[in-house]
Amino acid sequence: MAPRSKQNTHLALIALIGVQGFCAVFFIGDVLADFRYLGGQAVSHVHLYIETAATVSLVAAIVVEVNYLLRLLRRKAHLENSLRIANAAFHDVIEAEFESWRLTPSEHDVATFLVKGLNTAEIADMRASAEGTVKAHLNAIYRKSGTRNRAEMLSLLIDTMMDLPDRAP
Repeated sequence: MAPRSKQNTHLALIALIGVQGFCAVFFIGDVLADFRYLGGQAVSHVHLYIETAATVSLVAAIVVEVNYLLRLLRRKAHLENSLRIANAAFHDVIEAEFESWRLTPSEHDVATFLVKGLNTAEIADMRASAEGTVKAHLNAIYRKSGTRNRAEMLSLLIDTMMDLPDRAP
């Protein structure tokens, strides 16, 4: 979801809760006015009981919604932080592997594009070089990494990440 869309969703939820809060205040005022009108003798007035129960239910629903929304926002922040940590760790593992393979700067660029999923033509276009040059870099990368193709190289990187001991962020 785009940042603008997230902001619009948050504003819409806040507006909805605000409208519910306004309605709750209105109904509380209405219940109090009805109670005053009846002179405090609401024992036999079913309408007032139903209106009071509906108002209390609305207030309870608002409290539950706000708590749930706050929990979701905390969970979202936690997951985004975890994703940032995982992304950084993923990058570190790939960089360490590229370094251990002793890739040249050009091979490093090509390998990075390869990991991102670009094909040979796209890599050549991104680097403003010939496809033959990219293929030569790919062959060097595969030789240095001990793999034969993209799938094996990605598998090797994934295996390397899975074999890493757990480390605290």
